[in-house]
Amino acid sequence: MSLVIIGLLGGLITGISPCILPVLPVIFLTGGAQSADFEGGSGKPAAVSRWRPYLVILGLVVSFTLVTLLGTLLLGLLNLPQDVIRWFGIAVLVLIGVGLIVPRFEQVLEKPFQRLASRREVQNRGSGFGVGLALGTVFVPCAGPVLAAIIVAGATGRIGLDTVLLTLSFAVGVAVPLLFFALAGRGLVQRIRAFRTRERGIRIAAGVAMLALAVGLAFNVPQQLQRLVPDYTANLQRDLTDNPDARRALDLGGLVTDENEDLDQCSNGAEELESCGTAPSIRGIEAWLNTPGGAGIDLDDLRGQVVLIDFWAYSCINCQRSIPHVVAWDEAYRDAGLQVIGIHSPEYAFEKDAGNVAAGARDFGITYPVALDNSLSTWTNYRNRYWPAHYLIDAEGVVRHIAFGEGNYAATEKLIRELLQDADPGADLPAATDVVDRTPESGTRTPETFLGSSKDVNYGGEGAYRAGERAYAFPADLPADSFALEGQWRIETQYATPAGDGGGGIRLSFRADEVRMVLAGEGEVRVRVGDGEERVIRVSGTPRSYAVVEDFGGGAGELEVAVSPGVEAYSFTFG
Repeated sequence: MSLVIIGLLGGLITGISPCILPVLPVIFLTGGAQSADFEGGSGKPAAVSRWRPYLVILGLVVSFTLVTLLGTLLLGLLNLPQDVIRWFGIAVLVLIGVGLIVPRFEQVLEKPFQRLASRREVQNRGSGFGVGLALGTVFVPCAGPVLAAIIVAGATGRIGLDTVLLTLSFAVGVAVPLLFFALAGRGLVQRIRAFRTRERGIRIAAGVAMLALAVGLAFNVPQQLQRLVPDYTANLQRDLTDNPDARRALDLGGLVTDENEDLDQCSNGAEELESCGTAPSIRGIEAWLNTPGGAGIDLDDLRGQVVLIDFWAYSCINCQRSIPHVVAWDEAYRDAGLQVIGIHSPEYAFEKDAGNVAAGARDFGITYPVALDNSLSTWTNYRNRYWPAHYLIDAEGVVRHIAFGEGNYAATEKLIRELLQDADPGADLPAATDVVDRTPESGTRTPETFLGSSKDVNYGGEGAYRAGERAYAFPADLPADSFALEGQWRIETQYATPAGDGGGGIRLSFRADEVRMVLAGEGEVRVRVGDGEERVIRVSGTPRSYAVVEDFGGGAGELEVAVSPGVEAYSFTFG
């Protein structure tokens, strides 16, 4: 019941959020649009279908549920792009929209189905179920905590009864506000005779709305709209899920197991040792670095030693500020019985490459074992959600401390020393390490800025930012904590690269002491902060992090980067 209630409330909140706005005209008009013909040629207006609004919404709920739960798995098995279902749905919307506008085209579409059902059943007048099915494949509601839990369960294949219940209840919750608009559309046609006698016009309007939605989806217009309209439901979503019971209920589809369920007994960043159950196993590792012959490590073989597991990714700025502390602990306490294990859980596709990870580990001075968790199996087994995350395990194999994100280093080191002393009371521990904590204060740094189309969240330039090649221009005014492009650029899923012979420009408004760029390819970038001197940085090889601004002082600034052809720009990170 907790899952059902959370799903329904989460869906209801999502159903009134700004991301629903693009589909409302289609829902409203298709709820009342019928055949342009009059009943039996009598000249009387055709009766409005009683069930049509319900069938439109039912089709949306069915397809949205199936696509959310099974889409990623099926496309992975078939080696198809993850957006193929979305493009199929857009194509179907176009066909239905044209059919509403051009009756003869609709008749051509119906011919293959005439053997399966009567003409009235397959015509647009009798059922909106097909329209709903198409909408469900392209319907992308705001990704709040409830939907995120569903997507993680579906993507990892851990789909059980609880996942299905949550997904269905979420879909029903979203459907309630949408059904209101569909019923309103039917009621308008039903009550006002002028609309019923001009049903041809209503069908054309519905067709135009459907085509407009398809075009808008193809060019990511709904995404742009969401940026313009503040999400007035964000606080409601947070209030619904920001409590221990809700968070535990949303660990779906086998994410909570007998092996990891006791991790809930640890509080984040505690100052004292806690007892949180036997440490979950390290599993699904593709390769190991810094072990003899690349051999794997089993936690059961480390009984008697204190173990620190560090979840990280080499291009993550938060991890880059955290790793010096982990490296220092490894160097200081390795001989005293501490075993550090880095679980490299990739955020980018390029972070799955063993060579890239090995180069990143060398740059950070990491000599302790690193596991390549490319399938996120260990990440999932620990129910982790953060880069970085530290799990401290005692000599008996019990998790005694968990710290998510940056900071809390002094407390973590104090607890490491306590566990080492407990494991060997006669141990002669060295002095505590002295690494400066560079964790920025909350809200004082620009968030990580991605240049690929799949993660763009703070583009401040003119026009749409989407995959493909086109010309960009700097705006007259650049909003705070945003970026813009100039010149001809090709935007890929994870990076942007200049498409013109003269390269391209990036303008960035930021707040930070340090700015870094994840770059790859061959070429150079020229960096200028404000009216300062230009700095040239050579770029060569696989993606890695380059410092472009250092010791800026933590205030607000603006920089321009001239990127030469052949260079791939992935992201800006801030320290």
